[in-house]
Amino acid sequence: MKDNSTIFIFIDNDTKPVAEVLSPVSFELDTRKLTDGEHVLKIVSRDPSGKEGIRKIPFIVRNGPAIAVEGIKENAIVDGVLPLMINAYGKGDQKSFLIEGSETPQSIPSWVWIIIIVFTGWAMYYLYRYFSIS
Repeated sequence: MKDNSTIFIFIDNDTKPVAEVLSPVSFELDTRKLTDGEHVLKIVSRDPSGKEGIRKIPFIVRNGPAIAVEGIKENAIVDGVLPLMINAYGKGDQKSFLIEGSETPQSIPSWVWIIIIVFTGWAMYYLYRYFSIS
């Protein structure tokens, strides 16, 4: 009788396992064969006495071009005309990285403007106090 547990690896609701191996095991999941979106990795382990344990791990695949949208958030309540900035870019492959178009232009956050205004006000106050003393 063998002492190792048998591990069955399933993707989503498939009835046929992707792999059937003895534990311990190192396994590489090739996500290039999966569609983009939500998936579930289901691992079933059966010990030598026949008892089973199940673990489900949800994950999201994003092999296709990344899409960045600025101007609207998820589940936002909007009205009127919305100016949107949309950028889509591919990641290249494992050997080369595409630099062209991989950065999404974004507007300057409001907290940066606040820091600039506060610093400028402090600098002007400091200069006024410095020159008024002389």
